[in-house]
Amino acid sequence: MKKTTSPLEDINLRIARRVGGLRAGSGLSLDGLAVRCGVSRSMISLVERGETSATAVVLEKLAAGLGVALAALFETERELPGPLMRRAEQPQWRDPASGYVRRNVSPPDHPSPLRIVEVEFPAGKRVVLEGGTAANPIDEQVWVLEGAIALTLGQVRHRLAAGDCLALHIDAPIEFHNPTRRAARYAVVISTAIAPAPMHRALSRRTPR
Repeated sequence: MKKTTSPLEDINLRIARRVGGLRAGSGLSLDGLAVRCGVSRSMISLVERGETSATAVVLEKLAAGLGVALAALFETERELPGPLMRRAEQPQWRDPASGYVRRNVSPPDHPSPLRIVEVEFPAGKRVVLEGGTAANPIDEQVWVLEGAIALTLGQVRHRLAAGDCLALHIDAPIEFHNPTRRAARYAVVISTAIAPAPMHRALSRRTPR
């Protein structure tokens, strides 16, 4: 009988291939990446084997250590690369800690520094991400589609309602919080000076531990 793969297992394996491939492409050992991103060697190994559902906080640290945006960890090679990304192709991932759901909207193989992510954020939840640094800031815009969200960057807190759009130059940790009793939905447009990492079949090969 053929073994079926659940959507959760599928996204974990996708993340595993991307992290392993990006690490190998950067010439980093497990220890080297651990030092760079502040995630333990054992956790990175579990992620690369697809044996853990890492949280958004852990994955964001890995992305920063690899020099890519968090959205890049959910991307995968497509059979027909191009500028169009159908809804059914867009990978979706749920943070096991907060329950927030993010969906990569943009085509991963289109040469553009822009990436769009849609987020569904549960009521009452919060997530603190390390964001960018003074040396490697991240520019993005958050557009609230439904509900409300509060963003705190440094000492500045922004409360956004449906329809509001906030441009951010992220050079410090950032907190996302839904202070309401209903879920929020928002889009994030990410601009990075780092060109999207090329995806090719080398990413699917076994990488050295």
